[in-house]
Amino acid sequence: MTAPAPAPAPGPAPAPASVSELGRAWRVARTSALYEVLQPGRLIGALAQLATQVFLVWCLWTALYEVVPISAGLDQGQAVTYAVVGALYARLRGPDRVAARDTVLHHVRQGSVVYWYLRPLAPRSYHWMRAVGDQAYGLAWTAAAFVVVLGLGVVQPPASGAALAAFAVTTALGQVVLYQLLALVDVACFWTINNGGVRAIVAFAQNLFAGAIAPLWFFPGWFQTLSGWLPFQTTLHVPLSFYIGRISTDQLGRDAAVQVVWIAALGVLLHLAWKRADAQVVVQGG
Repeated sequence: MTAPAPAPAPGPAPAPASVSELGRAWRVARTSALYEVLQPGRLIGALAQLATQVFLVWCLWTALYEVVPISAGLDQGQAVTYAVVGALYARLRGPDRVAARDTVLHHVRQGSVVYWYLRPLAPRSYHWMRAVGDQAYGLAWTAAAFVVVLGLGVVQPPASGAALAAFAVTTALGQVVLYQLLALVDVACFWTINNGGVRAIVAFAQNLFAGAIAPLWFFPGWFQTLSGWLPFQTTLHVPLSFYIGRISTDQLGRDAAVQVVWIAALGVLLHLAWKRADAQVVVQGG
């Protein structure tokens, strides 16, 4: 007669599904930030680039207002603040993934995009999580830089508490619009293989119609009307105009509604584009 074998020691309890999913999302979202943080050279380069951009923008707009106290309804303080905060705004998109060869374009051309379809995570979810992580990292940079330029007196504080709230709301919605626009350009790679031309056109349109090159208040009326029919101005011009007090916070409801409409329309387009893109990829015969 033999003694019964001892029961195996109980292992650690599996993590709940929600905890596991959060951990996976965290690992995906921090990818771009780790790539930059763990390379001091890239970190210093990004800091030097941002400082140079802010300094040059400040020099330009300060010089332009030396002989004109008010132009297009903006005084020097408002114009400089708009331009400098706009320069910081660009950092919200996070690290430069082109330099890291980590864009959708690179993955499609190298064929490594197939691995997106082997993960237990939908490619569109992976793309979105990476963007959220980049955005959070970029927000930390932008917030730190804003505190510095505000402390140095380079930019003015928000026109009012209500203006700050309107700026925060329209910034959040505007970043969703911008993500969807850029995601549509990324998904276009599944058909064009090289979306460099499309990306260049969208980047130029974004800078021009969003007011990144110059506030839209400096453009003629017909141009402002045309810009009003496009989604670009909701990503930059509207939030910054609230910040400096160029437009009244009474317009917040209207402008936020326009942003929500664009989010819904672009969301439908992006959903359909991902659906067609998924059908373009064949992995292991299926």
